[in-house]
Amino acid sequence: MENLVAKEKFLRSEFVAALRTINPNTAPLFGKMNPQQMVEHMAEYIRLGHGKPVVTQFFYTAESVERTRAFIMSDKPFKENTPNPIMGETPKPIIHPTYEAAVKDAEIAINELFEAFGKNEKLEVASPFFGVLNYEMTIQLLTKHAEHHLRQFGIKF
Repeated sequence: MENLVAKEKFLRSEFVAALRTINPNTAPLFGKMNPQQMVEHMAEYIRLGHGKPVVTQFFYTAESVERTRAFIMSDKPFKENTPNPIMGETPKPIIHPTYEAAVKDAEIAINELFEAFGKNEKLEVASPFFGVLNYEMTIQLLTKHAEHHLRQFGIKF
């Protein structure tokens, strides 16, 4: 449980603080997204973590769920340039007028996530890649995902 509490703290406060240290003009160490595209991507995936919107396209099989859940619960990081079939080859255009507005939206998405699970501690949400996830798996996955994208811009946790 201690590990889960640390990951909750990371998502609630440390992740957004780290995002605010990234210069919006920083080139990625890997991947194609600029800082604002990355933050907007994270806000989208944080919302997917509590079912907004509901996922309708899946990229896993019944056979792969056990393996992918083991990965989620491990300390293994995502590899650089991990392919994402939802994203395609070109990052989405930015949607917020500024980097800070994108960071604020990511912060709102995090608050929505914790509120959704606070209202329903038994909430389970379908992930496009990892099957149906409970709270602990969602926090593990989002922490791993957030750390991956922070590393993309030179921040290590």
